[in-house]
Amino acid sequence: MFHDLHVPWTDATRELQRTVAFLDELGYDVVALTYTYSGKLPSDLGSPIPGKLPFPTPSRMRILRRCNIFLTDSASNFRIPQLQQQYDLVAARPTDDRTLQQACQSLDVDIISLDMTRRFETHFKFPMLGTAISRGIKIELCYSQGIMSTDASAKRNLISNATQLIRVTRGRGLIFSSEAKSVLGIRAPSDVINLASVWGLGTERAKDGLTKEPRSAVEFARLKRQSFKGIVDIVYGGEKPAEKPSGAAKDKQAVKGKPNKNQNGKRPGESLEGTPLHETKEDKPISKRQQAKNKKAKNQP
Repeated sequence: MFHDLHVPWTDATRELQRTVAFLDELGYDVVALTYTYSGKLPSDLGSPIPGKLPFPTPSRMRILRRCNIFLTDSASNFRIPQLQQQYDLVAARPTDDRTLQQACQSLDVDIISLDMTRRFETHFKFPMLGTAISRGIKIELCYSQGIMSTDASAKRNLISNATQLIRVTRGRGLIFSSEAKSVLGIRAPSDVINLASVWGLGTERAKDGLTKEPRSAVEFARLKRQSFKGIVDIVYGGEKPAEKPSGAAKDKQAVKGKPNKNQNGKRPGESLEGTPLHETKEDKPISKRQQAKNKKAKNQP
């Protein structure tokens, strides 16, 4: 299953419908519509993305809701637990090295989305990014920024940052998304895999960035929302079949006036023929020898 976890949400319904339909034609199975919070978070964190979209969606495609928060100040309160109740995915976009370090070490987000078109002050370091990956957070690379941009320096920064990030992480914990605002910025999964290969990532790792890694992010985010502390989940296992009455239940029925029977199907005190034992001896026929003895004893004086 191929994923594109970053498709910007827009009120232009017609353009968004075209984008979702084109992703379906290219073979994507899971798409996340993203709403971005810039600046201070509002008091009402309700999602502007409706649960049911105002246009028909492909039946086989799974639509998720995601939010992006820009990290401009490491001392800000981002109210991430409230955002997790409204969205399927919560992503952070650091704006400097200090907020990037905070997102990797302490923020409870699902994805760290980097703006690869800008020039970072320092090089990426594995101890910092490795901390985020070990916590289950994925690092996102968006390729549409370099395709649609007309700025040569932005494309140069994208190639440089992507190559450096792949070298530092060795392809672990990376996901590839489009962040395309129109169909012109979307590429097929095979094209994205080839692009990642040009950046220095192996084919298998690049495919994992569209399938395995984003699926892990989606499921981990679901567990954090629905399970107990992200560990114990309640799974419906179906109805329990009716149990047969045990030996204790049978004895209880016998006390209530329904006598129990033995293995031969007879009640206690009955013979195999079904006759009570105290009646068996009286009804048994007397042999001829016994009849002669009784007659002889009767004739004696």
